[in-house]
Amino acid sequence: MKRFLLALSAVALTLSLNAVAQAATGPARARLDAFATGLHSLTGHFSQTLTDLNGHTSKNSSGTLALQAPRQFRWDTTAPYKQTIVADGSRVWMYDPELEQVTVRIQSSEEAHSPLTVLTDLKQMDRDFKVAERGEHDGLLWLRLSSTAKDPQFDYADLGFDANGLARMTFRDQLGSTTEIRFSGWQRNVPIAPSTFNFVPPKGTDVIGDAPVIDVQPLKD
Repeated sequence: MKRFLLALSAVALTLSLNAVAQAATGPARARLDAFATGLHSLTGHFSQTLTDLNGHTSKNSSGTLALQAPRQFRWDTTAPYKQTIVADGSRVWMYDPELEQVTVRIQSSEEAHSPLTVLTDLKQMDRDFKVAERGEHDGLLWLRLSSTAKDPQFDYADLGFDANGLARMTFRDQLGSTTEIRFSGWQRNVPIAPSTFNFVPPKGTDVIGDAPVIDVQPLKD
C-alpha cells in the first residue's frame, strides 16, 4: 500500500507547475507547462506494473484516481484486487476490503520528503528535489525527480509527457524495485463531489492508526 501512496504523491506533483519550472527548463518542462497551467483538479485511469530487483514482474493492477489541490486525492485499485487510498487533507486512509482493515495516518507525515510537499510549500521543491530533463524516449519527453533527503523514500521518479500531458511514470524504491504507471483518460478541472475525499470505514472494519476522535455529545434529559 505504501507503494501506491508514493506513486500518487508523485502524480500530485503535476498540480504544481511553478515549483518544477524553477528547477528545470526544456521540452519536457514545456509539456508540463501545457498540462499543469490552471490545473486544480484531475481525474483519470491508471495501470501499474511492479518489477523487482531480479527482474520478476508482478501482475498488472489498474483503477482510477482523482486529485484536487491543495491536498486531497483518491486512488482506487479495482483489478485484480480492490484497495483504496484517500487523503482528505488531514489524514490518509488506506483500506483493504479483503482484510477488512483500514490504516490511518496523519497526512503531514506521509508528505514528508515526497513530491506531494510541493502542493503545500512550493519553495520546498528546490530544497528537497533535483529536477532534470531526461530527453526523449518511447515517444515521450521525460523529467527526473531525485530527492535530496538523507533517507529518501525512492531513488528517483521519472515523469513522461506526451502531447496530452502526463502519460507515464516510473520510480525506483530503495530496494531496487521499479514501478511503472501508465495514465489515460485525463479529465481536467471537472467538478469532483466532496464525498470522493471523505472516507468512512465500513461497519465491522478494523481501524488501525491515527483515526480522528469523534466528539460525541451526551444526551440531554
